[in-house]
Amino acid sequence: MNGFERKLKGKRVFVTGGAGFIGSHLVDCLAEKGSSLVVLDNLSAGRKEFLSSHFSKDEKEFLFIKGDVLRAEDYRHALEECEVVFHLAANPDVRAGIDNTYIHFEQNILATYTLLEEVRKRDVEEFVFTSTSTVYGEAEIIPTPEDYGPLVPISLYGSSKLAAEALIAAYSYNYGITSFLYRFANAVGPRSTHGVTYDFVHKLKRNPHELEILGDGKQTKSYFYIEDCIEGMMVGYEKGKDLVNIFNIGSEDYIDVTTIANIVCEEMGLKNVRYRYTGGVDGGAGWKGDVKVMLLSVKKLKSLGWQPKYSSGEAIRLTARNLVKEMRIF
Repeated sequence: MNGFERKLKGKRVFVTGGAGFIGSHLVDCLAEKGSSLVVLDNLSAGRKEFLSSHFSKDEKEFLFIKGDVLRAEDYRHALEECEVVFHLAANPDVRAGIDNTYIHFEQNILATYTLLEEVRKRDVEEFVFTSTSTVYGEAEIIPTPEDYGPLVPISLYGSSKLAAEALIAAYSYNYGITSFLYRFANAVGPRSTHGVTYDFVHKLKRNPHELEILGDGKQTKSYFYIEDCIEGMMVGYEKGKDLVNIFNIGSEDYIDVTTIANIVCEEMGLKNVRYRYTGGVDGGAGWKGDVKVMLLSVKKLKSLGWQPKYSSGEAIRLTARNLVKEMRIF
């Protein structure tokens, strides 16, 4: 990389969705790197307790704003001195767009546009965005690289994230904002509040004898641990040299849903659990818009020095173990 490395120490950083699962881990990392932080979250999914270690700090080091990225007045002044924006606020529920077609347009596209306008007006230098593997749709190349195309998402969630990526790229080229677009596989780990592992643990808490599994259980996807997620984001940010930097982040393998169920049952100490498959749609998918097979190529980020520490199975097991511990089920 010819010695090139972007630094976060001493920078004022604005984080949307900073009280959420990924956002709170990112805030912890940025604080350790010496950034001063402004965190915006409407707490619809995030939890203030995830940021409890930061509230004793001076406002120059850490400022929390309960607000919504859709309302520029909630954060306009707080953005004034910020040099970097990490935009994580979004509706993470892929299935939500089936019944409410407006929700992803509003919370992913419109929210990103609203923030970009304020970033443009204040000459913020860098914009980091968490996107998703669902922008690829049902990719014919597995593992799927960043330059795969055409991108044909099959969910409204995936299409909204792709639209947000396009907006960010256009703002980068028109206003000189360096951007980083991270296409995630399925991130799991402590503080997670949704996803298949979380759902299985909660379902089995209610009924330890039977588990409903959406689809045919053969959906096969990449899962990666939150530690690998944050480290990947940092490496991409510190070493990415393009005006618009696009990186996949995930593990280097994938795992099917039935195997996830087996791991969760093992971690909960349950035996002889009956699995009840819903059968799914479109050849066994869990719901309309569910991509059945997903594995991202992470060669690009690995070329910069990042390496995932955990496999999909290890990430799921660690997450299930932590959820069981937190809930004190047995």
